[in-house]
This record gives sequence, C-alpha cells and structure tokens, in this order.
Amino acid sequence: MERLKDKVAVITGGANGIGKATAQKFITEGAQVAIWDIVKEKGEETAKELGNNTKFYQVDTTSFDQVEKAAQQTHQDFGKIDILINNAGITQDATLAKMSIEQWQKVLDVNLNGVFYCTKAISPFMVEQAYGRIVNASSVVGIYGNFGQTNYVATKAGVIGMTKTWARELGRKGITVNAIAPGFIATEMVKSIPEKVINMLEGKTPLGRLGQPEEIANAYAFLASDEASFISGATLSVDGAVTI
Repeated sequence: MERLKDKVAVITGGANGIGKATAQKFITEGAQVAIWDIVKEKGEETAKELGNNTKFYQVDTTSFDQVEKAAQQTHQDFGKIDILINNAGITQDATLAKMSIEQWQKVLDVNLNGVFYCTKAISPFMVEQAYGRIVNASSVVGIYGNFGQTNYVATKAGVIGMTKTWARELGRKGITVNAIAPGFIATEMVKSIPEKVINMLEGKTPLGRLGQPEEIANAYAFLASDEASFISGATLSVDGAVTI
C-alpha cells in the first residue's frame, strides 16, 4: 500500500534517528522526500542510502532566512510541498537552578522557533494548492512535565499550543495540523545512556520496553495520509501507555 503516493514531504532532522526512520517509511509509502538537516555529511549519506526519491538540503532551522530559502528551493525542485514533518529537536537538560540562559535559549531556538519558522515558510505553498499535512514533534513531557527539563518541556508544550492554533487557522485551507507526543524511544541518544537508566525507563512503561523510531514514523505516516483527513488539532501520544 502506498498511502503517500506522489506526495512531497519535507522532514526536518531527517538525517538520523526518528527523522531517518520517517524518511524511510515515507519512501516505502510512495512519497518523495526532502531531508532538511544541519549535519551535511550525515544528511547526504542518508539521502544517498534512500535513493532517487530523496534529496538533502542543509538547513539550520533556527535561521528563518535559511528556512525560507530552503522552502523556495524545495518547492522549485519538487514542484510542490504536500507534507511538513517538524521533527528536528534537541535537549540540553538541567534543573531550574542550574540551567544556563544559553541552554534555555538554544532549546527554544531549535524546538520552538524552528517549528514556527518551517511552518511559516512552507504553509503558504499548501494554502496555494488548498492541501497540506503538517505534523509536529511534541513529547509526553510537554503534556505532563518532567524534572530537569524546563526548556524542553516548555518547547514541547508550546508545540501543542501552536498545533491547535494552526489547525484552527489553516483548516479551511485544506490543511490539517497535528502533533505526535513520543514516550521513551530507542534512538542513538537514548542507547548511549547507562543500562540501568534504560532499564528504569522500560520499567516505567507498561508495555515493558522502549519504543522504536519506526513506530513513531508509522504515526507520522498515518497523520500525513488521507486516512487521517478528518483529524486536526490532535496530539497523538505514542508512548507505550507510560503516561497512564
């Protein structure tokens, strides 16, 4: 089944982890994929690995100038943009007392400003064609909070708020806007932490394991497809019931 046949998708942070898994999933579903990532070498490697229906663009999503230029170039190269997956994100954890202003600002720049910039630059193309699917990366901590993640939680809660607002603003233009709220996912970053911490995370999850990047990619693909054509303004938790 090719649920995304002939669609053009932009995936931010698409060079590795969940972003790469999403690009792979979208290719199998028939889409053409524009990978936006700040890491050139890894981005080019991923695009080459995924084949002719993939193109890499080096983009710093914290720069609106770069984002706007990349949006115009992507639209020119592919002829349209149907799907935006705002997946790029970072963490720089510390408690309130220990968090530096730099840590606070950097996470806001990538996780919140970047989502705003990409959506602002790409949504006009969707409005023009009266069709679009926007899916934003939030997190379960954006719903419930988390110790030592003031900056990250603030951005992920903000993403949920922007998602609801854009769903209201863009709905009559034929555009749906939703968010994914992943739980503990076995990305390379998570795999690098001590085994006892991983065991603790698994123990907190009723399904008894970490999620896989491919499982988040599946959720992205569903919300980007026409199967989800009447779903908008929603935040889908993909977390193994960790928040129950």
